[in-house]
Amino acid sequence: FQMGSARNPLPRYPRTARRRGIEGRVILRVVVGADGLPLSIDVHESSGHSILDRAAVKAFRKWRSQPARRAGTAVTAPVDIPISFRLQD
Repeated sequence: FQMGSARNPLPRYPRTARRRGIEGRVILRVVVGADGLPLSIDVHESSGHSILDRAAVKAFRKWRSQPARRAGTAVTAPVDIPISFRLQD
């Protein structure tokens, strides 16, 4: 996945979280279809802050990716995506 591109924008840091100094790392488990679109998105490991978890899920709904391939054919497959929210970034 190419994060931070026009095709896959980075999640927006929620203003409330930024004001409160909240940071964290979310790991999303995404099932990517053979067409590169997300079929399901679940929080595999929470940041401990629902506001950050929701921001990560919301951003990923818009992402497009290269699907996994098996014997040269695009297939549906799960992938874990870590997303960090750091105030310094």
